Amino acid sequence: MRFSTLIITSFLFIPVILFAQSAPKPYGRLPSERQLHWQETEMYSIIHFSMATFSDKEWGYGDEPLSSFAPSHFDASKILATVKAAGIKGIVVVAKHHDGFCLWPTKTTSHNISNTPYKNGKGDIVKEYQLACKKLGLKMGIYCSPWDRNNQLYGDRKYVTEVYRKQLTELYLNYGDLFMSWHDGANGGDGFYGGARSQRKIDKSNYYGWDSTFRITRKLQSGAAIFGDAGPDVRWIGNEEGVAGEPCWETFTPHAVEGDNPTNGNVKYWESVNGTRDGKYWIPAECDVPLRPGWFYHQSEDGQSKTPYQLVKLYYESVGRGACLDLGLSPDKSGLLTMEDTKNLKDFGAIIRSTFAVNLAKQAKFTASDVRGKNAGLFGPQHLTDPDRYSYWATNDNVAHPQLMIDLKRPEVFNVIRLRENIKLGQRIDSVRIDAFIDNNWVKIAGVTSIGANRLIRLKTNILAQKIRLSVFAPVCIALSDFGLFKEPDHLSPPIIRKTKDGKIEITTDAPVRALRYTIDGKSPGILSKVYNGPFSLVDGGTVKALSFSNSQKQSAVAVTTFDQDKNGWSVSSSLPSIPEALNRAIDDNEQTFWFDEKNEQESDIREIIVDMGKPKLITAFTYLPRQDKKPEGIINSYEFYTSDDGKTWSANSIGEFANIISNPIKQVVSLGKPITARYFKLAAKRIINNRNPAIAEIGIR
Repeated sequence: MRFSTLIITSFLFIPVILFAQSAPKPYGRLPSERQLHWQETEMYSIIHFSMATFSDKEWGYGDEPLSSFAPSHFDASKILATVKAAGIKGIVVVAKHHDGFCLWPTKTTSHNISNTPYKNGKGDIVKEYQLACKKLGLKMGIYCSPWDRNNQLYGDRKYVTEVYRKQLTELYLNYGDLFMSWHDGANGGDGFYGGARSQRKIDKSNYYGWDSTFRITRKLQSGAAIFGDAGPDVRWIGNEEGVAGEPCWETFTPHAVEGDNPTNGNVKYWESVNGTRDGKYWIPAECDVPLRPGWFYHQSEDGQSKTPYQLVKLYYESVGRGACLDLGLSPDKSGLLTMEDTKNLKDFGAIIRSTFAVNLAKQAKFTASDVRGKNAGLFGPQHLTDPDRYSYWATNDNVAHPQLMIDLKRPEVFNVIRLRENIKLGQRIDSVRIDAFIDNNWVKIAGVTSIGANRLIRLKTNILAQKIRLSVFAPVCIALSDFGLFKEPDHLSPPIIRKTKDGKIEITTDAPVRALRYTIDGKSPGILSKVYNGPFSLVDGGTVKALSFSNSQKQSAVAVTTFDQDKNGWSVSSSLPSIPEALNRAIDDNEQTFWFDEKNEQESDIREIIVDMGKPKLITAFTYLPRQDKKPEGIINSYEFYTSDDGKTWSANSIGEFANIISNPIKQVVSLGKPITARYFKLAAKRIINNRNPAIAEIGIR
């Protein structure tokens, strides 16, 4: 009898099994497990602390003495404790930068940490990072520059097989499991190359044999996502501003600038900003940006770290657009992050934690216009607020434009909306529209494209509403995995400090405040600092620091801007034929205009801009701002700087390069070593990107 009952009961379940709705078919390209692991990281930090920290350069030349690497207080645990407090989940260690100096005791070159004073030659910075990551529960990745300005073999095939790939092998085998292997696109150029200053050029498409190189990664670190300009696992976003495009698709079809082989240093990076809807490959984007103006620590950039709310904005423009944010950190010469950097990172982390601590939609009632197979247990909208990132609300195959009604049960105030797709089934959704029921009317409050792994919509105003409506548009049935409503805490924005057309310093704010207070003596402003009452002169240049005070005396983060000396009375000329009005753009204090004569190319190597300041002035540094329209033509990357008392007899004061200026076209500040008094100065462009004429937005002195 019991046996018969069991048979009958079993047969009763057969129709349910036979007719249960299956999951949606995958759409387009799909992520690998390593890509999912990488994407879930959302924020990590690439840490630049190496020889260039001590040589005060962005790209070391390769001839820096090993004795100069001598940090007094390097502490990986202290650095990474700050990283964790910021909500950052991993790091990428710059184990070797372009100068060829290795932070681990490698067998491939003597230009490494074992031949420095650090720990009497017994140190291993990479190992210290690994142990600190393990202690604090952080992921670790590795950056090992393929370009080596120190190695005499660079340019020869033996360098790739006997040096670079063996360095990667050492790093892969001796420093635990990596979540990422980061590969730079910089390659070839001036260097020291084993003791002789020279220039080495390579075939950037084929020299490194990336396919063979990446096979080493796959074999020894199968879980590591490979970053490169064109992937294969993670792509560069195409800028170093930390900003993804609108939209930003997870799929991408890379194209080469030269030939047919898109790879590091040879990809149309401007296409990476948005990616490719229905692209050939799943290659999501990384948004890299330094916390300070440069990637390495420079004392001249103290006070210029991004403020907590600048970092919050970058978070929404990167992580909030389906990319990952790679925030560059740079310990100082002692081997620690500065107090300024530490505070800004911790305050940023506190804002993010506060914002996403409570999902106001957690207890909401969801009503979907369609549920796949009417199987709410598997595909119902209740999965939108559970802790599983890959459980999801799905619709039937013929329903690609569904609606979701959200009743919060009581009015709530929110200003951030979060959406996610189950990307294990592909990036399916083209766009969404969100309406709120306000004053008895449905009002559109947001509309965005490209959801993907994570979409954060930061609203311009607070919304008070009880009912929300989500409308989804896709080419196929949807698989939405997350819906959240959050409240970012109120805050005061830092003031904006800029120079007016008549050369005065102006401090403004985007919201009414009780007072703006500022300093020009280098000290941090406070409640007793001078009140800003209108534009003021700063003839000799300098640093202005300012903050806002609310009516309750709550204060904003400090804004910091450094200005060049006043250019009143200056005149400019050039060795190149140029219209005076166009040439004056190089000294007009307008960063959006620039001097560049693309029609008048010169075969001559003499490409100089000469400034007569009208009277002798003390010069401690000169500045060069490249064109700011995101085009590379004419950007100077190798220079000579001269001064003169009479405009006839010139003294060379500085010769060098503007490293990384193409990817990070910020104002270049070059200290002269010792102060010089002169009436005239000139900048000679020795090497220029893509053109024989220089492009200059601003040139100045400090």
